[in-house]
Amino acid sequence: MPAPYMQNRELSWLRFNERVLAEAADESVPLLERLKFLSIFTSNLDEFFMIRVGSLFDLQSVNAEALDSKTGMTPKEQLDKLYASVHPLIKKRDEVYFTVEQRLRKEGIVNLSTAELCIEEFRFVKQYYEQEIAPILSPQIVDSHHPFPHLQSKVLHIGAVLKEEEKTLFGVIPIPASLPDIIQIPGTGVRYVRVEDIILDHVEQVFSMYRIAEKTVFCITRNADIHPDDEAFDVNQDFRSKMQKLLQERRRLAAVRLELNSPVTAEFENYLCETLELKPEQVFVSRAPLKLSYAFSLPIPDGAENLCYKPFSPCRTPGVSYDGLFRQIAKQDILLSYPFESMTPFLRLIKEAAVDKNVISIKITIYRLARKAKLVDYLCRAAENGKDVTVFIELRARFDEQNNIDWSERLEDAGCRIIYGFEEYKIHSKVCLITRKEKSSIRYYTQIGTGNYNERTAAQYTDVS
Repeated sequence: MPAPYMQNRELSWLRFNERVLAEAADESVPLLERLKFLSIFTSNLDEFFMIRVGSLFDLQSVNAEALDSKTGMTPKEQLDKLYASVHPLIKKRDEVYFTVEQRLRKEGIVNLSTAELCIEEFRFVKQYYEQEIAPILSPQIVDSHHPFPHLQSKVLHIGAVLKEEEKTLFGVIPIPASLPDIIQIPGTGVRYVRVEDIILDHVEQVFSMYRIAEKTVFCITRNADIHPDDEAFDVNQDFRSKMQKLLQERRRLAAVRLELNSPVTAEFENYLCETLELKPEQVFVSRAPLKLSYAFSLPIPDGAENLCYKPFSPCRTPGVSYDGLFRQIAKQDILLSYPFESMTPFLRLIKEAAVDKNVISIKITIYRLARKAKLVDYLCRAAENGKDVTVFIELRARFDEQNNIDWSERLEDAGCRIIYGFEEYKIHSKVCLITRKEKSSIRYYTQIGTGNYNERTAAQYTDVS
């Protein structure tokens, strides 16, 4: 019998994300930071649907009568409550977004619609479209000879209802990943147009043989809850190949959400729902942009530094030199507190170990790495210098699987010994062990931390090392 004071895990998570949205609505937060909180709220919700909602879909298909131990709800009852809880959050996000956007306009950061462009700006955008966008578009018409295409998860698409005499067709344009999210307009201030708006404005040109009855920007979210241990693989297949195969399968899992950037007719919505096998409650209409990640790359106009938090850089650890770290650690332990102190001493230790003739081996566990990782450079250098380098790299770090696969290949090419992990276990520890010969004995230098060996997040997240 569920206890009355317990709450459903998924609904509790939505309340957490609501607190992120509250940061975006907070008037005391600088404007650009509020836009970033909106982006974080949005990406959090994306992952929630891919994993939490995706897992409930899986559970419903396997055991529809399974009960949540906290609330006694079935998977369907949980899903119904989740959908009902998300719709108000989307409405609130739209309200906060347009409030922030109007305030940013007064500060010289303007998200322009194509209708707001002056003649010179219109010519610039038109030329950009013709030279940079149109050549790489891949529009497709769905008819009896062309089935509905596979739509990638979390990729923006332009959808259009096409009319040809008495015939009604559907046209779709995937927005290429190689395009930037926004196109900045030359001139004073920060004026930009979102790339999906530019393409949407040219739908009539793309499908010039048809009359456009309606059009919108849309995006689907697919279930991404993959479990390596649930799949059967050849006994001779290595774990890296196994994960690569699973990542390919993830791209084709069932859709769990449809987002529309504007309301559409019931016929248009029903067509998409039937094709994607979605229910009406899985459709979410948002007037705010469906992708807000561009918030982190918007430039700050001159004299408008008050729009962001003051820049923060980790400080050097008092009493710790970046040279001769083995000598310093031999005298006493060193504690680093991220993000207030820099990760540099640890990185310099690995760099020093890579060229130290007395170092015998380096062993390290890796869960997440930055896209550009000095740590990998130093580990590769150590292996190339004849050190015994063993790297345990967790390929099941969610949404970093491909990044870790890529790093594992580079480390292996440099001569590092790579270990991928154990079945039914995900290794989340952050430990590094350096073995060094000193005079007539062997000495071990050990680093233990709470945070990933990620040079970017070490300057953002609170951890100790």
